Amino acid sequence: MARVVVLGAGIAGHTAALLLRQKLPHPHEVVVVSPKPTYNWIPSNIWVGVGMMKPEQVVFELAPVYRKRRIDFRQARAVELWPEGGADEPSPHVVVEAVGADGAAGERSRVTYDYLVNATGPRLNFAATPGLGPAANSLSVCTHDHAAQAAQALRGAIERLRRGDRLTLVVGVGHGTCTCEGAAFEYVFNVDFALRQAGVRERARLVFITNEAELGDFGVGGVHIRRGGYRVHSRTFAESLYAERGIEWITGAHVQRVEPAVLHYETLDGEEHALPFDFAMLLPPFAGQPIRAFDQAGADVTADLFAPSGFMKVDADYTPKPYEAWRASDWPRTYQTPRHRNVFAIGIAFAPPHPISRPLKSKRGTPISPAPPRTGMPSAVMARTVAESLYGMIVLGLPGPTRTASMAEVGASCVASAGASWFAGSAASMTMFPIVPDYEKYPEFGRDLHFTYGEIGSAGHWIKKLLHHLFLWKARARPGWWLVPE
Repeated sequence: MARVVVLGAGIAGHTAALLLRQKLPHPHEVVVVSPKPTYNWIPSNIWVGVGMMKPEQVVFELAPVYRKRRIDFRQARAVELWPEGGADEPSPHVVVEAVGADGAAGERSRVTYDYLVNATGPRLNFAATPGLGPAANSLSVCTHDHAAQAAQALRGAIERLRRGDRLTLVVGVGHGTCTCEGAAFEYVFNVDFALRQAGVRERARLVFITNEAELGDFGVGGVHIRRGGYRVHSRTFAESLYAERGIEWITGAHVQRVEPAVLHYETLDGEEHALPFDFAMLLPPFAGQPIRAFDQAGADVTADLFAPSGFMKVDADYTPKPYEAWRASDWPRTYQTPRHRNVFAIGIAFAPPHPISRPLKSKRGTPISPAPPRTGMPSAVMARTVAESLYGMIVLGLPGPTRTASMAEVGASCVASAGASWFAGSAASMTMFPIVPDYEKYPEFGRDLHFTYGEIGSAGHWIKKLLHHLFLWKARARPGWWLVPE
């Protein structure tokens, strides 16, 4: 009998747990450890953040789903990893700290495992920028609670605009090393749509601020897409969307600090600026969860298993090298850690070997360029890949993982809402293949343009709505859930 422990119940962890339980015969065990009692379909937080959905429409309780699927659920956070066991517990184990409202909160215990899947996701590092975040001077849509707070603030701004005030609304990223520029892109267009629906757009100045050197980079170095029979760079695609909606943009920006009603930022040219605002939704940079690792003798080996960012090292090439020497082969394929064959890391929890976009610094030496995105579809694909590899290792007795899902070998689809309305809404639909460009295989553009596409229209909005319901159906493990693709 084998026990597989999954740390985290986001898109990657929850998908892996459901698939493992479906594939592994009993009495093999699947255990999920997560500090949150709920699952949040994060892509729809954008709609919560503009008041088009309620928080309860994007979350559900995990415990009933796991009980039904016979998955052992522990509401706790992982704090220590002992992959070789220790003096008190010789088996590989994780030390977890209980969370919640009951009397056990704060208590620590050991969870042993035969195989471990680290899918802990990101730590929202608001502290990287002074004054950033809902507890300080800006807003967020990273969680459903944050999104609800943003929606309330947006309603207040719209009421002021209706009274005749002129306001500045800022949307973007709150640090020079942020990721998820696509989420900020999606939110700014939903804010624009909400202002137009309220009839107050002409009194609002809407500004998008990003660490991308140019619009349309999205942390993937930009893409060339097929559109209308032509090859168009995503910069042209994105700039046209901003221009036709009257949204100003500031690129190559690092937010230095956020004060009440004013943010300060530095640009790639080394200049410093101040931007007064009445509403600001700024995404934070991500860091790994604070998990310490120890060897059998109790020595701290955190630096061996985790990158300085806190993300776990896997089968990637982490050798420092200049941008010109980056290769598609640098990226992990199996997500197995090199030191322990029974430990994997997927989703945001794995450490990328390097960014995808060209790394840039300001004239002052400040890093200003996007971190690589690996949320949504890539996270779910990794989860399926690792679940299938573990099935082979546990049930079929294979010596190692047989399934691969390098981001340099798989594609991704993204439907970014530009307004949530059945009849007036639209969305930007994009596909790319592969996610990480491979200039050895595709010398001209790094990607296969037969599978790299972009368009905007109302059809994309209907698809976005359909995907919301399909993926929540899948996450709730409703009948036929496994038929819904990643």
